[in-house]
This record gives sequence, structure tokens and C-alpha cells, in this order.
Amino acid sequence: MIETTVVIVGAGVAGLTLGNFLLRNDVSCIVLEKNTREYVEQRQRAGTVDARGVRMYRAWGLGEVLNGDPLPEVAGGFWIDGEELPIEFDDEDNNDSILCPQQVLVRNLTDAFLRDGGDLRFQASDVTLADLTTDVPLARYRGTDGSEEVIRASFVAGCDGDRGVSRASIPDGILTRYSHEYGYAWLSVLAAVPGTSSGMAIHSRGLAGLIPRGANASRIYLQIPLESTVAQWPDERIWSELEARYGSARQTGPIIDKRIVPLRSVVYEPMRYGRLYLLGDAAHIVPPMSAKGINLALNDAETFARAVIQQVRNNDDALLDSYSDDCLGHIWNYQAFAAWITDTMHDAGDTTYAGEFRKKIARAELQRQFASPAANRLFAELTSGVN
Repeated sequence: MIETTVVIVGAGVAGLTLGNFLLRNDVSCIVLEKNTREYVEQRQRAGTVDARGVRMYRAWGLGEVLNGDPLPEVAGGFWIDGEELPIEFDDEDNNDSILCPQQVLVRNLTDAFLRDGGDLRFQASDVTLADLTTDVPLARYRGTDGSEEVIRASFVAGCDGDRGVSRASIPDGILTRYSHEYGYAWLSVLAAVPGTSSGMAIHSRGLAGLIPRGANASRIYLQIPLESTVAQWPDERIWSELEARYGSARQTGPIIDKRIVPLRSVVYEPMRYGRLYLLGDAAHIVPPMSAKGINLALNDAETFARAVIQQVRNNDDALLDSYSDDCLGHIWNYQAFAAWITDTMHDAGDTTYAGEFRKKIARAELQRQFASPAANRLFAELTSGVN
């Protein structure tokens, strides 16, 4: 049996950020990840770390993880009915967000963790959690040789996403699930197209987005009905629809992956069960339109890291006891923003879902927002950072 202070389930942004914070403060931890390192470091998701996240990494001495691969200069924009609108930063000094594709951030966090002596176990299969309400919870898993390993820890950090084992280990009736379904989906497409163009387009056919995911990859988003299937969207139709919604041709290239993502908001309360603490997508989901999923995960990681460090150093459980409430106040603020920006951007285009009145209201709201320098910064960030 292996002993550690924290066993972290999941080597995504939340798990690896937490692991690095603990390691740099002499708190022992083990990270378990069911996939291979190659797979984890190639997952293409969110691309922007907001100003708060940037300051957080720098404050913990981890500013290096934000150093991404060289990226081409990105031409951003915002289109309504095929007409490009100007987006300008009036105060660039306050715009500290950084475009850093998730796969690059995860790779950098992994490198830093292993370089500093961290214990990261890839291909840890069949993870099970037990004794979560005792002082010594257990994590069992099978290693690459098929043998069972048992870890005894003081705390378990569930960073393994919406469908991971962590939240599933909590008995029924403990958590309350709050959710909202937006009534439409996005076709999410990864294309081998240089990330030189970025922007969002509002159109009566639906919302569209083109977001850089590295020097040679871009993510395409198309608003589609919930009942749509991937088979209905051959490559040619995707490029044609993107051109129609932007009002001009976009650069094309090979399509690597495409999937349908129903838009929803979800929050689980509380974010704790005994010695198990939920972080990131295991506890909450925001629609990708808000570009806030990665930043909520980072806030969870920092909040939990501070709580564990205080407990280890001072035998003080106060921050652990307040972890869920501390995170949820931040989460609901972000959920409010996510719901507003998602409704506004989609209502302003396709009237199928909310009707002409809501379209007029959304258009008026966008015009009001574009008159504000702060809102200009917001929309410029959205054009480069959709999750």
C-alpha cells in the first residue's frame, strides 16, 4: 500500500495545476490518469487563460506553463449578417489573458510536475474510490502490468470530468444537480487549418465560430438543432455553411474530428463528500460560448490547494470546510455570465428558438455592448477563447 496526502484523479488542467501547486509547497500527491500521456497532451479544447488565471500561475511561480508554441499572428473579428464589426482594445494593459491551447498548457504542466519530482501515473485503469467518509480514503487502480495498486491518502481530488469515477463514487441523494438545457447544439469540428483567423459570426442560419487551436489547427463551431447527427454534416457542407454565416470564404483544409455538443449549464452541490472534493467538470459545466470552463477549473484548483496546504501546515480545516461554498459563489457568477452571453449571441441570429422579439432584444444588447470599451475587450476575448 502506498501513502500520500492527496490522490488526484485526472491529469487535465485542474488535476495538473493542483498537483504542481501542492508539489511546490511540499505536500505529497499522486496523480492518476486513465489515458496515455500522448492522448492527454493531444486533447484539443479551451484555448484562453483569462487574466485571473494568468495572474494565478505567475503568483505560484508557474508562469512558465503559459509559454505556448509559436503561433502565427491571428486576425480576429466579429460578424453580424456577413458584416464585420470592429473590435479594439482601448486599454491593452488590462488585457492579460493569454491564448494557450489546452494541449499546450497540459503538456507544460506535465513537464513541470515531472521535472520537479511529481508522481504521475498514466494508464491507471479501473480506478475505484473507497472509505471516502473516513480519515483514510483509498484509491485502487490497475497499473500497466495489470496488477492492483492501493493508495491510502488523506484527501481525494476528483478532477476526472463529467463522466469520471469521482462523482460517480458519491452515493445517490448526496448531491443536488442544477442544470439548464439551451435547446440547441454546436457542431464542433477540428480542422488542420492554420490558426491565423479567429472570430464569431451571428447569422439567421445560426451562430458560427472559428477559433485557433495552435499553429496548424483550428476549431470550427456551427449552431445546429439538437436532433442533428454527424452524418448530416459532410466536410463540404461544413465549409459551405461556414462561408454562408460569415458572408465570405474561410480558409479550408482537412477535417480531423467532428462531434455534436448540446449546450447546457450544470452545477453539482455540494462539491464535497467526506474526504472527496470535486474540481472542474466533475462539479460544473458551462456552455462553450462563455470561454470560462478552463478558468473555473483553475479557480477550483487554487482554492483546494490553499485549503490543503493550510491543513497540512497548521492542522487547520477551515478552508477545507468552506471549499464548496467558496467555489460555488464564484461558479454561479460565471454561470450567470455564461447564460447571458450564450442566450444573447444565439437569440441575435436564428429565430427558431426564441423568436423575433428576442432577436431584436439581443441585437439591441449587442449594440449597447459594442459601445462600451470594457465590452469590446470581452468580445475580443471571446473571439479567441471559446472552449
